[in-house]
Amino acid sequence: MRAHNDMAVAAEPQQPTDGDQLGLAAQVLGHLADPTRLHLLRLLAVGEQDVSTLTAQVAASRSSVSQHLGRLRLAGLVSARRDGRRMLYRLASDHLRGLVEEAYQFAGHLVHDIPHHDIPR
Repeated sequence: MRAHNDMAVAAEPQQPTDGDQLGLAAQVLGHLADPTRLHLLRLLAVGEQDVSTLTAQVAASRSSVSQHLGRLRLAGLVSARRDGRRMLYRLASDHLRGLVEEAYQFAGHLVHDIPHHDIPR
Protein backbone atom coordinates (compact mmCIF):
# COMPACT_ATOMS: atom_id res chain seq x y z
CA MET A 1 0.00 0.00 0.00
CA ARG A 2 1.30 3.45 -0.83
CA ALA A 3 2.05 6.13 1.73
CA HIS A 4 -0.35 9.07 1.84
CA ASN A 5 2.06 11.56 0.37
CA ASP A 6 3.17 9.27 -2.43
CA MET A 7 0.42 10.74 -4.56
CA ALA A 8 2.66 12.71 -6.89
CA VAL A 9 2.39 11.63 -10.49
CA ALA A 10 5.33 12.15 -12.81
CA ALA A 11 4.71 14.90 -15.31
CA GLU A 12 3.88 13.30 -18.64
CA PRO A 13 3.09 14.89 -21.96
CA GLN A 14 -0.64 15.46 -22.32
CA GLN A 15 -2.18 12.60 -24.31
CA PRO A 16 -5.19 13.11 -26.55
CA THR A 17 -8.39 12.19 -24.70
CA ASP A 18 -10.02 8.97 -25.85
CA GLY A 19 -13.81 9.32 -25.61
CA ASP A 20 -14.36 5.56 -25.33
CA GLN A 21 -11.88 5.33 -22.49
CA LEU A 22 -13.50 8.27 -20.68
CA GLY A 23 -16.92 6.68 -21.02
CA LEU A 24 -15.71 3.37 -19.65
CA ALA A 25 -13.88 5.12 -16.78
CA ALA A 26 -17.14 6.90 -15.90
CA GLN A 27 -18.95 3.53 -15.88
CA VAL A 28 -16.32 2.05 -13.56
CA LEU A 29 -16.68 5.00 -11.18
CA GLY A 30 -20.47 4.56 -11.35
CA HIS A 31 -20.07 0.99 -10.07
CA LEU A 32 -18.00 2.33 -7.19
CA ALA A 33 -20.70 4.87 -6.31
CA ASP A 34 -22.72 2.35 -4.27
CA PRO A 35 -21.52 2.02 -0.63
CA THR A 36 -22.16 -1.75 -0.50
CA ARG A 37 -20.26 -2.39 -3.75
CA LEU A 38 -17.41 -0.17 -2.59
CA HIS A 39 -17.27 -2.07 0.70
CA LEU A 40 -17.22 -5.40 -1.12
CA LEU A 41 -14.39 -4.21 -3.35
CA ARG A 42 -12.38 -3.05 -0.32
CA LEU A 43 -12.87 -6.47 1.28
CA LEU A 44 -11.82 -8.23 -1.91
CA ALA A 45 -8.72 -6.03 -2.07
CA VAL A 46 -7.48 -8.10 0.89
CA GLY A 47 -7.91 -11.33 -1.06
CA GLU A 48 -10.28 -13.86 -2.51
CA GLN A 49 -13.48 -14.49 -0.51
CA ASP A 50 -16.80 -16.30 -0.85
CA VAL A 51 -20.30 -14.84 -0.52
CA SER A 52 -20.81 -16.09 3.04
CA THR A 53 -17.57 -14.51 4.25
CA LEU A 54 -18.38 -11.24 2.52
CA THR A 55 -21.99 -11.19 3.81
CA ALA A 56 -20.74 -11.52 7.39
CA GLN A 57 -18.71 -8.32 6.92
CA VAL A 58 -21.21 -5.98 5.25
CA ALA A 59 -24.57 -4.57 6.25
CA ALA A 60 -26.50 -6.41 3.54
CA SER A 61 -28.30 -9.70 3.06
CA ARG A 62 -26.70 -12.66 1.30
CA SER A 63 -29.04 -12.13 -1.63
CA SER A 64 -28.05 -8.47 -1.90
CA VAL A 65 -24.34 -9.31 -1.69
CA SER A 66 -24.77 -11.92 -4.44
CA GLN A 67 -26.57 -9.39 -6.65
CA HIS A 68 -23.87 -6.76 -6.12
CA LEU A 69 -21.14 -9.32 -6.88
CA GLY A 70 -23.01 -10.29 -10.04
CA ARG A 71 -23.09 -6.67 -11.19
CA LEU A 72 -19.41 -6.22 -10.41
CA ARG A 73 -18.61 -9.42 -12.27
CA LEU A 74 -20.61 -8.37 -15.34
CA ALA A 75 -18.79 -5.04 -15.28
CA GLY A 76 -15.45 -6.87 -15.26
CA LEU A 77 -14.43 -5.50 -11.87
CA VAL A 78 -14.36 -8.85 -10.10
CA SER A 79 -13.79 -12.39 -11.27
CA ALA A 80 -15.02 -15.64 -9.77
CA ARG A 81 -13.92 -19.24 -9.67
CA ARG A 82 -15.62 -22.31 -8.33
CA ASP A 83 -14.06 -24.20 -5.43
CA GLY A 84 -16.29 -27.20 -4.80
CA ARG A 85 -19.69 -25.76 -3.96
CA ARG A 86 -18.37 -22.27 -3.24
CA MET A 87 -17.79 -19.39 -5.61
CA LEU A 88 -14.70 -17.40 -4.71
CA TYR A 89 -14.54 -13.76 -5.81
CA ARG A 90 -11.51 -11.55 -6.29
CA LEU A 91 -10.64 -8.20 -7.79
CA ALA A 92 -10.01 -8.29 -11.51
CA SER A 93 -7.09 -5.86 -11.37
CA ASP A 94 -4.56 -4.25 -9.06
CA HIS A 95 -5.56 -0.95 -10.69
CA LEU A 96 -8.97 -1.38 -9.09
CA ARG A 97 -7.40 -2.02 -5.68
CA GLY A 98 -5.58 1.32 -5.91
CA LEU A 99 -8.64 3.17 -7.20
CA VAL A 100 -10.86 1.88 -4.39
CA GLU A 101 -8.30 2.67 -1.70
CA GLU A 102 -7.61 6.18 -3.06
CA ALA A 103 -11.36 6.92 -3.14
CA TYR A 104 -11.70 5.69 0.44
CA GLN A 105 -8.71 7.71 1.63
CA PHE A 106 -9.99 10.84 -0.14
CA ALA A 107 -13.35 10.41 1.60
CA GLY A 108 -11.50 10.05 4.90
CA HIS A 109 -9.98 13.48 4.36
CA LEU A 110 -13.46 14.93 3.83
CA VAL A 111 -15.12 13.12 6.75
CA HIS A 112 -12.36 13.88 9.25
CA ASP A 113 -11.56 17.37 7.92
CA ILE A 114 -7.96 16.40 7.12
CA PRO A 115 -6.19 18.81 4.77
CA HIS A 116 -5.62 17.39 1.30
CA HIS A 117 -2.12 16.79 0.03
CA ASP A 118 -0.75 19.48 -2.25
CA ILE A 119 -0.54 18.56 -5.90
CA PRO A 120 2.90 19.38 -7.29
CA ARG A 121 2.84 21.78 -10.19
